Amino acid sequence: MARAHLLTVALAAAATAALAACSQDNHYVAPPPPKVTVAAPVRQPVTRYLEVTGNVAAVNTADLVARVPGFVHEVNYEDGATVKKGTLLFTIEPEPYAVKLAQAQAAEAGAKTTLTEAQLDFDRIAALISSRAVSRQQLDQAQATRDSAKAGFDQAQANTRLAALNDEYAHVTAPFDGIVSARQVSVGEYVGGGATPSVLATIVQTDPIYVTFNISEQDVLRLRAELARRGVTRDDLKMVPVEVGLQTDSGYPHGGVLNYAAPTVDSSTGTLAARGIFANPDRMLLPGYFARVRIPVDMQPDALLVPDTALGSDQGGRYVLVVNKDNGVERRAVQIGPLIKEMRVIDDGLRADDRVVIAGVLRAVPGGKVDPQAQAAAEAAGAAGAAAAGTR
Repeated sequence: MARAHLLTVALAAAATAALAACSQDNHYVAPPPPKVTVAAPVRQPVTRYLEVTGNVAAVNTADLVARVPGFVHEVNYEDGATVKKGTLLFTIEPEPYAVKLAQAQAAEAGAKTTLTEAQLDFDRIAALISSRAVSRQQLDQAQATRDSAKAGFDQAQANTRLAALNDEYAHVTAPFDGIVSARQVSVGEYVGGGATPSVLATIVQTDPIYVTFNISEQDVLRLRAELARRGVTRDDLKMVPVEVGLQTDSGYPHGGVLNYAAPTVDSSTGTLAARGIFANPDRMLLPGYFARVRIPVDMQPDALLVPDTALGSDQGGRYVLVVNKDNGVERRAVQIGPLIKEMRVIDDGLRADDRVVIAGVLRAVPGGKVDPQAQAAAEAAGAAGAAAAGTR
């Protein structure tokens, strides 16, 4: 009886507890807002560049040709040698030209002696004409003899100069500092005797060196407006820096200055031809190379930058997500500028005090709430760049 009574009491207590539990209300507890990383835009000076493509070109290139006929006597350089201006490269049968020069010099010396005698005779007769010791006819004849001797001496001088030039041409020298190509003739080969000039070799100057490029008409107008704003004169243009990078270069390691800009825009292409000049002592730039060219156009002292990974894109254009003072997410349309390492310049649409979502973008929904965690934008961009480099 006691056991049955205890069982009845236990069942009653359990039923009472169940009824009490059923009387409590059930409430939905919302999950906490997602955590996202936010940062204010980085403010720093930014240089804006005009970027085009171009080609490397030699400052000077010349074919060395035989200017006098004869047999090649000597080749005085190694193929591909770097030479200085005036270095002897080829000798073309020098002896005949040396003999002709000596002959012309001897004839000039004889003509000079004849002129000296004729001048003395003329001076004597001219001194006697006032005393009427000689006739006017004798004076005229002495003057004619003197003038004829002068003409003969002038001709002898010209012949000597011509013989000296031919003797000089028999010794082919470098017209400027440069690199000489492989010779195109052999010792003993007859050159210079045909209607077509005999090319002996080619010399190319590579230091300094040009990089040529074309600027679009729109960029020309923009560049001219900016230079006018800065008060840059036409003479100052040659001080404008130009930077170049080759296909295998990272960035633009080669620096030079603007050397030339065409006076007119080519109406058929709508471009302006321009040229930069670069020191090239190590011959890193060779004629014919393709080159990336950039010219600094403007310096923006306080540009706003955000990590490039924070930018989104849709049919409305580029945008970033910002967190307002109530921790709500807003979509902000922006105008972007150049990419500087992992940071993107924002030209319009962003304020310096905005909190930009730079990590956890997929968890941030415009109109929703988030739990913002502050971090430096540059630090986040560096981490993102390191991660991207690690996945390559």
